[in-house]
Amino acid sequence: MQEEKVVLVDKFDNQVGLMPKMEAHLKGLLHRAFSVIIFDSRGRILLQKRASTKYHTPNLWSNTCCSHQREGEDNISAGKRRLKEEMGFVTDLYNFDSFIYKVEFSNGLIEHEKDHILLGVFDGNPVPDKYEVDEWQWIDIDELIIDIRKNPESYTAWFRIILDKYSQSLKKWKLQ
Repeated sequence: MQEEKVVLVDKFDNQVGLMPKMEAHLKGLLHRAFSVIIFDSRGRILLQKRASTKYHTPNLWSNTCCSHQREGEDNISAGKRRLKEEMGFVTDLYNFDSFIYKVEFSNGLIEHEKDHILLGVFDGNPVPDKYEVDEWQWIDIDELIIDIRKNPESYTAWFRIILDKYSQSLKKWKLQ
């Protein structure tokens, strides 16, 4: 099976090429990604604990799901695809914002992503893929922010960045 490729982009999100995912992460090249955050009707966020078998950041809590767009795939379609693959459900998603970040991991991999944040609402229990997700939970955003401050090492870098940068906007969005 051929390794999945990521879409390389410039800082304006214009495609500049394709590259196998692991090569892009080894070289630290900027590529397109997305982070899905699902709320329930009570305003809680659905978190996942990344599977212990993940190639980077295993056993860390993160947003509902995340991945990379495929060539020609829009953000919403990519988010719905991955939400179904990882968490076992699909719901309407909305483009929220995007940002660029770069994080180096202890295993030599580098995440350098133009991360598109996608938001949605779902009331129910996910049925996650056991190879992707070890645990999941619904949590109030204020409780989450407190726990991230106390235990930052328990959360993925990109999710900490999202909550640091967008927590007030996310609180407003959940009330709409």
